[in-house]
Amino acid sequence: MADAENQKEELYDDAIDAYADEKYDEAIALYQKALEIDPKYIDALHGLTMCYQAKGDLDQAIELTRRHIAEDPEDILAHTNLSMFYQKKGMVPEAEAAGAEARRLDWKRQLKEGKPKA
Repeated sequence: MADAENQKEELYDDAIDAYADEKYDEAIALYQKALEIDPKYIDALHGLTMCYQAKGDLDQAIELTRRHIAEDPEDILAHTNLSMFYQKKGMVPEAEAAGAEARRLDWKRQLKEGKPKA
């Protein structure tokens, strides 16, 4: 089990390096291998999403972000990214709805932590 955990982390780290070098297809392959080891590895799913966004494949980025939200419905970053992807596609109502959900979740988090709204 520890080997699989280490392997997925190594794949993830290598994918981040590939993404930073703008080797998006290489990064995608590495993120996908990490997700084969752990299909619920949210960080890898997020990285995969950002690769598709960087390549200009907004439809795939949106589909993966929806999957991310299905796995973790209260992930503020996922809702923020979904808003950004919709905006880039000119889907303004959808972008506004996703952005509003990100803000709602952030306010909820702040209330839970006892912090004032920003």
